[in-house]
Amino acid sequence: MDASTRHDDRSAADPVSWWARPGLEPVGGRLTICGRDAEELAREHGTPVFVYDLTRIEENVRAVQGALARTGLPHRLRLALKAQREPEVLARVRAIGAPGTPEAVGLDVCSPGEIEHGLAHGFLPAEFSYTGANVSERDLDVILSSGVHVNLDLVTQIHRYGRRAPGTCVGLRLNPRVGAVNPEAGSGYYSGDRPTKFGIYAEQLETAIDAARTYGLTVDTAHFHVANQLFTEDLPSFKQAVERVATMVRRLVALSCPITEVNTGGGLGAVGPRCQRPLDLDAYAGILARHLGPLGVTIACEPGESISSNAGTLLSEVVTVEDRSAAGDGSALFAGVDCGWNVMNGVFVYHCSFEPVVCRAADAPPTHRYTIAGQINEGPDLFAEDHPLPEIREGDIIAVPGVGAYYQATWHTHCMRPFPAVVWFDDRL
Repeated sequence: MDASTRHDDRSAADPVSWWARPGLEPVGGRLTICGRDAEELAREHGTPVFVYDLTRIEENVRAVQGALARTGLPHRLRLALKAQREPEVLARVRAIGAPGTPEAVGLDVCSPGEIEHGLAHGFLPAEFSYTGANVSERDLDVILSSGVHVNLDLVTQIHRYGRRAPGTCVGLRLNPRVGAVNPEAGSGYYSGDRPTKFGIYAEQLETAIDAARTYGLTVDTAHFHVANQLFTEDLPSFKQAVERVATMVRRLVALSCPITEVNTGGGLGAVGPRCQRPLDLDAYAGILARHLGPLGVTIACEPGESISSNAGTLLSEVVTVEDRSAAGDGSALFAGVDCGWNVMNGVFVYHCSFEPVVCRAADAPPTHRYTIAGQINEGPDLFAEDHPLPEIREGDIIAVPGVGAYYQATWHTHCMRPFPAVVWFDDRL
């Protein structure tokens, strides 16, 4: 299924069909965030500015925890730090549950810098799961000194790690050769028909375990990740992947590996323009319980996007409105904003789509079609093309909902544009 058609049932009669929720909604026609006027926030803090709802992040965490808890099986939730690493988020997540309790949220990390960041913000080494790619000797200098648990995803990496840390416990990242969602959403890069950079294949299990035994390594965890933007309609493919992983785990147990945890990765879908219906978390957890529960393991999950995506909104100012059509070609309205792909690179890296909102007319029907252009001096720096919106004027504030994961975290210095402003609220007035 093409990603652009996934539940794309918006209409002019319902311009806020996917993003409106408690804490992000039109009031008197104007967009409000945590009970505050979005345009006033932009004027006060400057643009571009990310505005976050910490209460929403906690609600999202508890929703995933609740679905896992209803299976009756032991479970563990970790936040993918690459998606959202801001201190305010980590403090809120840390406060949800004390270390060692079922409510505690750990961290999924994939670099030495993320280990150091998580430790600096109060997380204990036992709460980390490290799943990296192509780990170097320099990486291992930090990883091994920290004491965090590591999942290894290539046979050659088992040898590299084993030479440095013989006699320790590790996990294996498995590749079931099934991608759970469409390749346009990026899942084909994780697991599927073609070779990928990630994971041990089923036919490599004996080789992998032989390598681990060479160094006295104990394989106690299985990890897999097969999805990016997993939604309810993708669950049949996800079920197939889980079934294959369960078979691989049984093979590991037969090879005398004391598997205590199966880490199911992340990739849980966040509601957005492409899919307006949330993932059925109970159906998702039910698949894990049916196929992994009989193995007697703890089921772990490490979402990032579904935890924080809909808790973040980017505000920017319109600095240009101009009809760029050639003579006789009809209207080609461009609205230029004061941010660029250095702040919002998801459309270029993850093939995401954005649905801008005019803050002073948040629930108004569209009357024009605009291309929203960024301020980076590169042609592809466009956030939306020929998109239906109410009339836009210079000086308007444009909001982009659903950007609380990966966007601020992947900010970069292209054209030497500065880091955006950030505002956090933990109330909704």
